[in-house]
Amino acid sequence: MRILITGGAGFLGARLAREILKKGQLNGQTVTELVIADLFPAPADLLADPRVKGHAGPMLAQGDLFKSGFDGVFHLASAVSGECELDFDLGLRSNVDSSRLLLDSIRASGKASRLVFASSVAVFGPDAANPMPALVADTTLPTPQTSYGTHKLMIEYMVADYTRKGYIDGRAARLMTVAVRPGKPNGAASSFFSGIIREPLAGTASTCPVDAHVSHPISSPGNTVKGLITVFEASREAFGGRMALNLPGLNVKVSDMLAALEKVAGPAVRARVTFEKDERIAGIVDNWAKGCTFERAHALGLRADDSFETIIEQYIEDCKTRPGYPADALKGLA
Repeated sequence: MRILITGGAGFLGARLAREILKKGQLNGQTVTELVIADLFPAPADLLADPRVKGHAGPMLAQGDLFKSGFDGVFHLASAVSGECELDFDLGLRSNVDSSRLLLDSIRASGKASRLVFASSVAVFGPDAANPMPALVADTTLPTPQTSYGTHKLMIEYMVADYTRKGYIDGRAARLMTVAVRPGKPNGAASSFFSGIIREPLAGTASTCPVDAHVSHPISSPGNTVKGLITVFEASREAFGGRMALNLPGLNVKVSDMLAALEKVAGPAVRARVTFEKDERIAGIVDNWAKGCTFERAHALGLRADDSFETIIEQYIEDCKTRPGYPADALKGLA
């Protein structure tokens, strides 16, 4: 079985790759080759596996690779929310144009790959004609209020239509915000959801750019990867149609997250977080879903993380055992 992961050198893509290699198979078929396509080279531990082939460079330059025929594709490559708001053309190239190239290349290969597209909860937003409910469901009409969310929704519909035509066996899964991410903050407007946990645990101060009452659905990296693999392995009937589903997440407020940090790591660690509102970030986040429901994912056996405490505990354990986590990631713990 030949598998492609776009964005496979990134934090989530690399974690997905490691999990697939550990499993050794998908849907009962042995994974013989795992191709990682990203702007940057894949991590060394992945490239050391003889089953892994790495391809670094812009997605728009990798059409020949995408035409080479894959049994399965996980499409994670994307410019993030903050980048798309700051550079409109970059977002279109990195998200919409590259996704169309990928889909058309698979179509040209003549092999109808099973494809999982990593969409986002950012497809939901308020609109005067479509007020956003307190909890958005699989069936809530998406009306995104950011370029990033708009791109994700456009690609959801492309995946659905290419599936309808028989060019791919596609399914889109809307990821909740993934936390806690290791390393430095990225350009995503949601980056602070990881930063207010990651930086205090590393012994440094963190500034939260939104109010403590802000609520949002969060998923741990491990649970998110489990969801992507489950969606890939689900039958078309079990997936339930062509349209995207919401992966499970924990609906939490920022205040809940910080209370969990204090419970797990102590008041001194929690005290490293202060609040200073960033109107640009707060304005973006204010247009996001405050919480979600996940009926279709539940039907596949997927559940949200047990608590935000367990999400923090997973991060602490990952820092001790997983590649890609800085050696000083926990130096703030007493």
